[in-house]
Amino acid sequence: MRRIGIFGGSFDPVHYGHLLLAENAREQCRLDRVIFVPAGLPPHKQDQPRASAEDRIAMLQLAIAGHEAFEISRSEVDRPGVSYTVDTLRYFRSAWPEAEFFLILGGDMLRDLPTWREAAEVLRLATPAVASRPGWQEWNEEQLNTIASPAQIEQIRSLVIQMPMVDFRSSEIRRRVAAGQTIRYQTPRAVEQYILTHGLYRSAGESPAPSNG
Repeated sequence: MRRIGIFGGSFDPVHYGHLLLAENAREQCRLDRVIFVPAGLPPHKQDQPRASAEDRIAMLQLAIAGHEAFEISRSEVDRPGVSYTVDTLRYFRSAWPEAEFFLILGGDMLRDLPTWREAAEVLRLATPAVASRPGWQEWNEEQLNTIASPAQIEQIRSLVIQMPMVDFRSSEIRRRVAAGQTIRYQTPRAVEQYILTHGLYRSAGESPAPSNG
């Protein structure tokens, strides 16, 4: 049975924090592949991604080039309307009915999981693999009890991904680009050059805010 990690996010832009999480999830959860799923219209963000879907996919392609276990899915950007995780997982489940799926999340995202559309179904379709990062200890187990069984909660705890304590944020990268500041060593050099060559994120500055991407 193949073990597949699903890693969703805006990736606006992709940065080293995303890549470290994907690689640590691959290794620690013994995943055969990690599929990056850039969002079309994320339901939990007030604003649409700043860069176009094609630019975000192009940057992802540059960032993961040469990693044979990493790939990109256009399933959300090509699907009209809001991108709900439950719909994405159903899509992958229909494509690979025999695979075992893991949903790669930051610890801060786990807190919000009970508010997601069909959250209990999300847990049936894929097991969260959660990064040990700021926010992990703040998740509300009592709230998670409303959508998960004790066995599911124990499995989530067993799949905590140990991560280096780094704090890269797409919003901070966008702010720095808008301010004309360096983003060297926050994202792969090829992604940095793509951003500068295509004039991304130059329109207006943004205040840094916690974000998965």
